[in-house]
Amino acid sequence: MDESKTLSPSEKAISLVQQSDLISRDLSWLKFNDRVLDQAQNEERNLFDRLKFLAITSSNLDEFFSIRVGSLYNYLDFGKERMDYSGLREVPFRKLLFNESQDFVRRQNECYTKELMPLFAKHGFKVMNLADLTDEEQRNSEEYFDRTVYPMLTPMLFDYTHTFPVLLAKVLVFGVITQVKGSSSEEDRKLSFVQLPMNLPRFYAIERVDQIVFVPIESIVRSYIHKLYRNVEIVSTNLFRIIRNGDFSMEESDDVESDFIDEIKQKIKSRRLGRVVQASIEPGFDPDLLSLIKKRWEVDDSNIFAYEGLIDYTSLWSIIKHPEFKDQIPPTRPSVAPLVLERERIPDVFEAMRERDIFLHHPYNNFEPVLQLLEQAAEDPKVLSIKLTIYRLAKNSRVTEALLHAAENGKSVAVLFEVKARFDEENNIKEAQRLQKAGCFVIYGIGLLKTHTKLLLIVRNEGTQVRRYAHLSSGNYNEDTSRLYTDTGLLTTNEEYTHDISEFFNVITGHSNPSEYQNLITAPRYMRDKLLALIEQETENALAGLPSGICIKINSLEDRATIHQLYKASQAGVPVKLIVRGMCCLRPGREGLSENISVRSLVGDFLEHSRLFYFHQNGEPLIYGGSADAMVRSFDRRIESLFKLVDPRVKQEAIHILYFSLQDNVNSYDMLEDGTYRKCEVPEGEQPLNVHKAFYDVTLEEVMATKLFENEVVPAAEDEEDEQASESPIDGEADCKIIGE
Repeated sequence: MDESKTLSPSEKAISLVQQSDLISRDLSWLKFNDRVLDQAQNEERNLFDRLKFLAITSSNLDEFFSIRVGSLYNYLDFGKERMDYSGLREVPFRKLLFNESQDFVRRQNECYTKELMPLFAKHGFKVMNLADLTDEEQRNSEEYFDRTVYPMLTPMLFDYTHTFPVLLAKVLVFGVITQVKGSSSEEDRKLSFVQLPMNLPRFYAIERVDQIVFVPIESIVRSYIHKLYRNVEIVSTNLFRIIRNGDFSMEESDDVESDFIDEIKQKIKSRRLGRVVQASIEPGFDPDLLSLIKKRWEVDDSNIFAYEGLIDYTSLWSIIKHPEFKDQIPPTRPSVAPLVLERERIPDVFEAMRERDIFLHHPYNNFEPVLQLLEQAAEDPKVLSIKLTIYRLAKNSRVTEALLHAAENGKSVAVLFEVKARFDEENNIKEAQRLQKAGCFVIYGIGLLKTHTKLLLIVRNEGTQVRRYAHLSSGNYNEDTSRLYTDTGLLTTNEEYTHDISEFFNVITGHSNPSEYQNLITAPRYMRDKLLALIEQETENALAGLPSGICIKINSLEDRATIHQLYKASQAGVPVKLIVRGMCCLRPGREGLSENISVRSLVGDFLEHSRLFYFHQNGEPLIYGGSADAMVRSFDRRIESLFKLVDPRVKQEAIHILYFSLQDNVNSYDMLEDGTYRKCEVPEGEQPLNVHKAFYDVTLEEVMATKLFENEVVPAAEDEEDEQASESPIDGEADCKIIGE
């Protein structure tokens, strides 16, 4: 008897998912959010740290529904067929995806209500409803409502004479059912909606002698909402929050100077009106109202998520950032100087760069040298021009200010400004227009392609010669995120790099086809093919009995061609070690397919954002850094670049990053063949290795002695004729436990 015929539809879907050689991008992303939630559940962490990670899971989930689920509904709503990597069609996949999402929200609620809330009191605060306050506190709360909140609220009636109002995404909304006093007739009932303004503080804070009480704004509004409704009875007040489809595709525009910017602005507005893909509700929600909104928004029970604690856990940031708890937030360790420099602040960046290439590993190394380079270039009369790509900027950006000063000082400034950076479009347009008004040459992206590469080129007239200074990076020119994300960057005057970058800018700002780059691999034209060729070379070496090995550190792995090429390498005997922070569609450890592939994810104090690609090359490693992940969008729909690391010391620093990342036993999760992850633990008798702490204490001697694989050539130390490797190649795994099940 065929067992598949006895399986339920959901069991068949799960069986099909497990049989596939590829893992669903969206299901894998949910497993990533599991790992973030695991940080919130970690009892060894400070409470405010745990609240931070819970808030991050909520903002992650908002974006997931807005973009990924929104994209799925683009197929469902328009009757288009879609085959997921798991092998499921759009309808059964939607059901499986929402089942997983519902389970995740359940665990979010349990984390907040059962694990975190009981700890609030001993940390000097509580989250309380209005009914739990003293009489005096309730009077003060009512005064706050009357004075500040009431004037901002606007009931929006919905009946046969009033259209259904447009409700904003990510905003708390009350659905209020009222009726004529004394009447019990359904015909005398009315429905209206009250949106809580986004500029209202999320909590009303009350300072007691020994603690701070945070009263959710919805609790105050619920208690006094009757003041909005005169001479009628309130039957029920029902709190909810919606997420709309925020996924849209840009149409190509011929006129990028005006029509293109207008189109971006229009697309931003359209997000406000996208179809509803998810609704969060509180317990006891009125069933008639729920039925109405499900019908109105064409959603079902799968789209409705019940929250037991706070409906929106991103609101926890208001508590975390309260000044009273500043001393309870774990301090961030001060950054250290790059290995080749004696101090963080460089008296003359140009002089330091002329002496040697400087490899930066953020946040362990400060972002200050890059800011200094821009600021020094802006004021230096010898500097002729500055060219830069920008994807995301910090608020009150020093980068923008430096470019403005450079333009004011008569220098030629060209900026490729990506105004399609998701959710940063408005800020990027504003900053780009500031630069344009100051006389900078601003390019607003290239048609449908997103400019995601991170490159800086400065041209300086030094009398006897014109020298070019460059910075190549995996991260944005953003001084805020540089303190939170792990990224790598290279400051260099190497002519091979600077020539490549000059060629690159000529291609994207003009009409040019470059000759072959010496040290750059660029997308969308060449990157996938080049990486596939490098993987193929390792495969051929293994088949020929030569040493081989691949180690790749990226944010996401989704490109089918890359995955299948890695499968071929594994089958040829190439050891493949992948460090993939987020979603991974490759299935590791499957017999006959990927036995030689391991996948590890690092989730901890910092967001792992650096990308490194290592190929053994028969003992002479080839290593690239840059801004690209192994994704279809990176290879086909983005302007990207990877840069070859050529300086022996810089190569060793990159190898050491990979080595430490594979040795970490505090922040690491190993991916299993079924797509789940297990938390790595410190082996008995060994010391914990937390890379988010250990990288601060790395020495040059350690770096120069590191090997990643056997038969790897280690460069000689600068002042010695020979130096032997003192560290062992990667040859084992830490003890692990399964999480997220």
